[in-house]
Amino acid sequence: MHYFQFHIGDYKSHTHHLTVLEDIAYRRLLDHYYLHEAPIKQRDVARQIGMRDHEQEVLSVLDEFFVSTEQGFINPRADAEIAKYREMVDAGKRGAAKRWQSPPDSPPIAPPNATPIATNNHKPITKNQKNTVATPDGVTESVWQDFLSLRKTKRAAVTQTAVDGIEREARKAGVSLQAALEMCCQRGWTGFKADWVAEKMSRAEKAQANMHELTRGLTAPKPFWAKPMLPTSDVVLLGGGES
Repeated sequence: MHYFQFHIGDYKSHTHHLTVLEDIAYRRLLDHYYLHEAPIKQRDVARQIGMRDHEQEVLSVLDEFFVSTEQGFINPRADAEIAKYREMVDAGKRGAAKRWQSPPDSPPIAPPNATPIATNNHKPITKNQKNTVATPDGVTESVWQDFLSLRKTKRAAVTQTAVDGIEREARKAGVSLQAALEMCCQRGWTGFKADWVAEKMSRAEKAQANMHELTRGLTAPKPFWAKPMLPTSDVVLLGGGES
């Protein structure tokens, strides 16, 4: 193992009585044990962990924290961690074998540093790809660009399916695609529904009818410069006397 979890609290609670040299010896013995995943032989172990001049401290730690067996000194806590690690590795091999339908002990499909297999997906797909929908017929470039900017602000992609849907709803509402896109830009709509336009038009018609009822029978006011009309009996003929 090249990595193991180190619980500082557990370690400190069990080693607070050790001297500095004994603490160093224990840490180095653990590293040695995890790295080789095998019992520690007492012979030359002090030299192997770089503490030849402190062999007594090394042997003291071995007697306290390791168990002597015929194979050498073992550490039950470390053995449990090593067993978990090996199980994780075996599970990874089984998962890979299941995906590739090959036995766990089979050699790799491709040798190391093999030439990668060429594919057609050589260009990554990004969110910043340019819009591929052309300006629809009957729509001015300025309105189309405004609509694209609106969709981009709303984080809505512009697709041919979306444009076809707007055009279909525009026909239902009796307006052109140009007029529908203008309404979208003016009102901040990313889409268009015929029902939205019909609802707004019905409201306008109702308001117009109400205004007509309120102003029925009223005449429009005359401008301030208009003079009142005089009765015909009061008209005086100019340029002559009585006839």
